[in-house]
Amino acid sequence: MKDPTHAQTANALNLAEVLYEKGNGRARVTLNRPDSYNSYSTPALGELEAALRDAAVDDAVGVVVLTGAGDRAFCTGGDVKEYAARYTRRPRDYWKYMGQFRATVEAILRCGKPVIARINGMAVGGGNEINLACDLSVMAEHAYLRQVGSQVGSVACGGATQWLPLVVGDKRAREILLLNRPIPARQALEWGLVNRVVPSVVAGGSFLANPSTEQIEKAQRRADGYAIDLARLDAEVDSLCDALLESFPECARYTKLQVSTLKEQVWNQTIGHAGDWLALHFACWEPLEGMRAFVEKRRPRYRELRQRAADGLPTEWPWGAYARECGECGAKLLPESFAFCGVCGAKLPGSPGSGNRP
Repeated sequence: MKDPTHAQTANALNLAEVLYEKGNGRARVTLNRPDSYNSYSTPALGELEAALRDAAVDDAVGVVVLTGAGDRAFCTGGDVKEYAARYTRRPRDYWKYMGQFRATVEAILRCGKPVIARINGMAVGGGNEINLACDLSVMAEHAYLRQVGSQVGSVACGGATQWLPLVVGDKRAREILLLNRPIPARQALEWGLVNRVVPSVVAGGSFLANPSTEQIEKAQRRADGYAIDLARLDAEVDSLCDALLESFPECARYTKLQVSTLKEQVWNQTIGHAGDWLALHFACWEPLEGMRAFVEKRRPRYRELRQRAADGLPTEWPWGAYARECGECGAKLLPESFAFCGVCGAKLPGSPGSGNRP
């Protein structure tokens, strides 16, 4: 077994979904899933943790840069397609997944070295939670931050519910978490969600200051002479790295630990409960509807579920509580809205036409 206190070469980790580079006092960890907007799969979380823990024990590394591949996304959180295919079918496995997510976030928190979020594109859901876990953040101006939990059938309790009140205050935290609206780069800077915002939209070879939404969209499509250019983002990140390396490493490590006291406190008090609650909730209708709507590229049926609750109908299960029995084959725990047995096909007592509808 490898000695966990000894660093490896970057290539020795054999990573598939994460790029890992070391040199000049820096480690650069890149989530490399651009075709999925740098959402993280379960294996990708493990690879992020492995790279971060290696950087932590490498005495040649003084600062870590965490980013995403390309210019569209820093990270968009968990892979919702994986959630829909795997965790809504086996909700108990989501508890295991949350154990890996927790380990990855804690690899940032307890790296012992400053971790810079190089926000090269949108940071959504768990992507913004990773941003919040980092020590410093530099954001390209075309990017935005956003939480989406309550609109996809989840809760952003992997860092956002814990840390946003510390970072932006109570009322703004509630606005971010309950309304789920995008936060443009300049607003993110004003609210203290990032440390720097740098120009990233160019037109005719020149950087634009305060580009409009339309100009950003054109740049992302490379239309009408507009484009995204991350040169100033890289320059600002490099400048921060150089500045951070001009300090004593043990003093920097302990400074990070001390500054993180409240951050660690609220995290440790809530993350275990969050993992258990989310695993239980994945057995309910809300995440099933939210994840399927995402995969099917449609709007979730929020109002339908709310109306069912108002009508006194269950919203935990699409077909009602598991309360019916079949008099023919003896099958039990059948959904109460079923008219026929799902095992033998017999008509169930109380179904339409039986004279005793429940």
